[in-house]
Amino acid sequence: MYKVGNIYFIAAVAVIGGALFGFDISSMSAIISTQPYLCQFNQRGFNDKGLCLGPTDGVQGGITAAMPGGSWLGALISGVVSDKFGRKRSIQMGSWVWIVGSIVVCASANIPMLVLGRAINGFSVGICSAQVPVYISEIAPPSKRGRLVGFQQWAITWGILIMFFICYGCSFMQGTAAFRVPWGVQAIPAALLWLGLIFLPESPRWLAKKDRWEETKDVLTLVHGNGDPNSSWVHRELEEIREVVEFERANADVSYFELLTPHMINRTSIGVFTQIWSQLTGMNVMMYYIAYVFTMAGLASDDGGNAVLLPSGISFIVNVFMTVPALLWMDRWGRRPTLLVGAFFMCLWLSINAALFAVYSTPAPAGMFPSAAESMLITGAPAKAIIASTYLFVASFAPTWGPVSWVYPPELYPLRLRGKAIALCTSANWAFNFALAYFVPPAFATITWKTYVLFATFCAAMFLHVLFMFPETANKPLEEVEEMFDDKRPGAIRYIGTPAWKTRNTRNLVLKQERNEVSSEEKVGYQEHKESTAA
Repeated sequence: MYKVGNIYFIAAVAVIGGALFGFDISSMSAIISTQPYLCQFNQRGFNDKGLCLGPTDGVQGGITAAMPGGSWLGALISGVVSDKFGRKRSIQMGSWVWIVGSIVVCASANIPMLVLGRAINGFSVGICSAQVPVYISEIAPPSKRGRLVGFQQWAITWGILIMFFICYGCSFMQGTAAFRVPWGVQAIPAALLWLGLIFLPESPRWLAKKDRWEETKDVLTLVHGNGDPNSSWVHRELEEIREVVEFERANADVSYFELLTPHMINRTSIGVFTQIWSQLTGMNVMMYYIAYVFTMAGLASDDGGNAVLLPSGISFIVNVFMTVPALLWMDRWGRRPTLLVGAFFMCLWLSINAALFAVYSTPAPAGMFPSAAESMLITGAPAKAIIASTYLFVASFAPTWGPVSWVYPPELYPLRLRGKAIALCTSANWAFNFALAYFVPPAFATITWKTYVLFATFCAAMFLHVLFMFPETANKPLEEVEEMFDDKRPGAIRYIGTPAWKTRNTRNLVLKQERNEVSSEEKVGYQEHKESTAA
């Protein structure tokens, strides 16, 4: 069967798996404040204006958290599935699960059915979000790896944006079609993902691990050798993969427990905390509940929740376009500086929001808003500053922690453990996503503006953690990252490698090596041409 070798096309198809997560975020955030949704799942009766009040805050938190709850389980088992069946096939399995979940969600007649469908969807997202970065990182060349894995986050932002405006258009429909149509439409990208993956090659490193060396060479030739099996780049990469596979096979059995051994615990903690911190920025819960924030900032109206949708949509547009700089320059910037800058600015904007709500807001009158989470009211210039600061927060997350949190973990681990390690890291992401999705509505209802202080504190903590513990992995071949964590020089402490703050981005060296290799190939070809001509 015909296989596509263009690495950008491969990444573009694979990251549709990330877009599924984006569809879920906006399909919930754009709908939870609308009357058709609130009336269909109404538990609290009506307010004095005759509008449905919808589920209780605890139940709404549970509905929202069902997806990340399912994602946690899906991510955790994805390592076993991926190691057994392959990176590509595991993503295809996830696409079918998403279709089933979308059907259940679309047909939901009550809250338990909605929770079940969202949990099934989450199971799919857990598999795809864990294994898409692994697949891309194992097939991409080092100098493009950050950009290509970063497409995962860009796909998430596009999924959020596209589904949001589908939901906005459907919000003008009458009855339950306002939310059933977008929940049904979101099955289409999963079908396209499954179909597109048929024409993509499997990860060459997974094939090598299964002793399918001819197929490994074919994939490397297709993707990296421009169809030339004699390319020196293909030969060198094949030998590096062979050396690593043989060493790992001779020295270790693969299990989750190895991630907790002395020589792996450092990078395990770094990978896990990369995903945990990306959630503790507050970005994803900001996306889920941004309608609540803008309602408190005075953008609500009496039309049943539609007035707040367009301002919320602006944040999703900012999210899409501010991810682009990371795709273009992430490998040039490096991982450490990007994470440090993002943590600093997110802490700043969260602190500003906390101060504005603390000083200028008043408690929302009882019954004014459908949700008790909409607990404050702020108007005038401070309200505009809240909205602007929220947009700036999104603009700070989008080019930093958004893409890097997916790019960084797959670069930390050896081949034999990569599938399981990324499954563990991603499961930590979804565990905290679940907790935060459940926590934020009651937090806004009880501690109000102090919710922002909490997330600002997390951002300050992650800045310090990155500064002292996260090494630079940009542009380093996956087989060479081991040396930073495992110093084997005489006299060195065995499992303490290079201090994180001393590691550097090697982009210029990698590009120089690639240029020199191409130059050498051209020289050899020219010399052979001269000799054949002379003969």
